[in-house]
Amino acid sequence: MNETMVTLVGNAATAVEHRQTTAGVPVARFRLAATSRRWDKAQERWTDGETSFYTVRSWRGLADNVAASVAVGEPLVVQGRLRLREGEQSPEKGGQRWFSAEVDAVAIGHDLSRGTAAFRRVTRVSRMNVTDQEPVPAPRPDPFQGARPNPEPEPEPGPESGTRPRPAPEPVTQP
Repeated sequence: MNETMVTLVGNAATAVEHRQTTAGVPVARFRLAATSRRWDKAQERWTDGETSFYTVRSWRGLADNVAASVAVGEPLVVQGRLRLREGEQSPEKGGQRWFSAEVDAVAIGHDLSRGTAAFRRVTRVSRMNVTDQEPVPAPRPDPFQGARPNPEPEPEPGPESGTRPRPAPEPVTQP
């Protein structure tokens, strides 16, 4: 069995099948269609090439998120370990040789070159009812604060916004 890390860009070709293994581990599976495109100089337009289909599997939290986020036809970017398999059908089924390309995904996301998405962080509850939440990083300092030539005014904070007013920036004086 050959195993290589790959990044695939394509569309979800089937609905996500979401289930749990007998050990209770979530797993999700769907097919991804990836079509190559090339510029046809003679016709001066893009043309579609061959379409390849990949079975994409994801496990645990990624599987849960894929099941909640991916629908048929949506453009995706998938990164994972490519597994190429081959075999032979039984003589009753024709005895044909078959080949399969499967990806054990480590990351899956929507292709933002073709649309927009809204990210929502999830909180997971483990088997012991302990919340496994990623720490929220502290806000980064704004390296451009005070250096913008024409900053846009911020909206007035109100009780519904839950924010406090920011102090006015100090004027920048030139020597």
